[in-house]
Amino acid sequence: MQVILLERVAKLGQMGDVVDVKPGFARNYLLLQGKALTASKENIASFEAQKAQFEARNLETKKEAESLASKLDGQQFVVIRSASDGGNLYGSVTTRDIADIATEEGFSIDRKQVIIRLPIKELGLHEVEVHLHPEVMCVVEINVARSPEEAELQASGKSIQELAAEEEAQAEFEISELFDDIGGAADDDESDLVETPEGRAAEARED
Repeated sequence: MQVILLERVAKLGQMGDVVDVKPGFARNYLLLQGKALTASKENIASFEAQKAQFEARNLETKKEAESLASKLDGQQFVVIRSASDGGNLYGSVTTRDIADIATEEGFSIDRKQVIIRLPIKELGLHEVEVHLHPEVMCVVEINVARSPEEAELQASGKSIQELAAEEEAQAEFEISELFDDIGGAADDDESDLVETPEGRAAEARED
């Protein structure tokens, strides 16, 4: 099926290009999203007549996207999720989750603009692409943690494994300290019970 593109589409073509695509892709994405028109003589003629308007509109939306991208690029958003001790999430972080959190932080984006290349199924820092315009893309960081405190530690550069190792080491240290205290107290008690010659002499004088 042939369509004429109304904007640049990655791996497909530039605005005004007439390209061959599968009918399903055309109907369910390109035509539905307003990114293309069927390449009939009437539509091609209509596009040529309005080409200047399409280009002006594209330039305006591109500038708006570039302005937003300059503020959004490199931002970190915290997502709080339940997870196992090993750091595996009970479920995954979705494009809608990211779009909602970014919007709450003052960056109005749509979930369709968020691209997750690899599923986010574990705690840690994850990079995600945000396509604000066919020609404008930026990258944000998603900090997935079990608590705000854990997110803060991850943001400082510590991994879940390092945090777990530190917690384990601290627990072992506290247990060791506890046993040392118990051992010291036991030694004191034993010294009080040991019978010495001086102690026997003192007892004899008292008798």
